Amino acid sequence: MIKINAGTYFIGTNNPVIVADGEGPKREVILDSFYIDKFEVSNEEFATFVKNTGYVTEAENFGDSFVFEDLLTQDMKNKITKTVAQAPWWMPVKQASWQHPEGPDSNITYRMDHPVIHVSWNDAIAYCNWMKKRLPTEAEWEVACRGGLTDRLYPWGNKFMPNNQHKANIWQGNFPTKNTEKDGYKGTSPVTMFPQNKYGLHNIVGNVWEWTADWWITRHSSDQQTNPVGPSSGNDKVKKGGSYLCHKSYCYRYRCAARSQNTPDTSAGNLGFRCATSA
Repeated sequence: MIKINAGTYFIGTNNPVIVADGEGPKREVILDSFYIDKFEVSNEEFATFVKNTGYVTEAENFGDSFVFEDLLTQDMKNKITKTVAQAPWWMPVKQASWQHPEGPDSNITYRMDHPVIHVSWNDAIAYCNWMKKRLPTEAEWEVACRGGLTDRLYPWGNKFMPNNQHKANIWQGNFPTKNTEKDGYKGTSPVTMFPQNKYGLHNIVGNVWEWTADWWITRHSSDQQTNPVGPSSGNDKVKKGGSYLCHKSYCYRYRCAARSQNTPDTSAGNLGFRCATSA
């Protein structure tokens, strides 16, 4: 884990790209020291948790989870009769789970160092509790993402590919029909891939969305807050960082200030997490 020292930081932005997501305003937060995982939780780590506890994820209990269509075999696609109306490239796949990310004809044998996916917020909490950790608050996550920089789009600055270097696993090409895979990956990448930010965190944007502790709201006070934890209740939980499916033309959310949400029992093939703990 990486220690982020207590201090006064800024989160949010006064130049929101997706206004409806509640990216603004820029606001000051005072945080106590905390630790955050250097890497996203991997399949190998989650497998150890399951082996030791017998834990069954919500996707396994529900019997299906959402998978991006381009990652499925034709045989799997032929078995699917319904899709998500607003995003037809998302397909509910029977028996898709963290162990079988693209359905029963897939496995994670050669992806043990990739982030665990198809994990709900509730699953992430179960893992964190077992590790005697917790999920980061949205404020902690965003401060960690920014790597000590102020008013920058990305963890490393404002230019997405400085010196033509790929610094995150996102979609290249035309979404959702053509992924050129110029960064080397069609789906997830190992949690250790891509250069870390100045705090030493890898894949804090791109690769997989990461759950945070906070309930979702879009109206934020501009007042200074100390260790904010979000509202006391809600319907959706905040996820941060974007994923390998994000593209500037569709889901420009691989920015530190960007945010999105899902219900706590949602799982998908681009949704994972990393843990935090108070110092």
